[in-house]
Amino acid sequence: MLLSLAWLREFTPYDGTPQALADRLTMLGLEVEDIHDPFAGLSGVVVGHVLTRDPHPDADKLSLCTVDVGGPEVLSIVCGAPNVAAGQHVPVALIGAALPNGMTIKKSRIRGQLSCGMICSESELGLSEESSGI
Repeated sequence: MLLSLAWLREFTPYDGTPQALADRLTMLGLEVEDIHDPFAGLSGVVVGHVLTRDPHPDADKLSLCTVDVGGPEVLSIVCGAPNVAAGQHVPVALIGAALPNGMTIKKSRIRGQLSCGMICSESELGLSEESSGI
């Protein structure tokens, strides 16, 4: 049976680490088989606000997005998600970010346009198998 830490904390007044809580539950006679952190291996991902979305001049299925990630500069990101739109808040992997699949994000040119990050889908973040959009 899978239980979320948030659900367990509804029943136990405990603010320690998940491992320490598992140890306490084991001492009470309950078996904790595994602790799974869905965000392990994920770093450098922030929430960004898509300011603009324009069609890529050299690719039918790509978009050029400007994204505010709260830093000093707005980022230009080439995106392949068909459902990205101006005004959305999206997960953005910054340059140097490590994703669960082992990919490290680099500044790159995609069909001649500079991309300074990646707007991520749930599958790229390791949260689901869905990869048809963001």
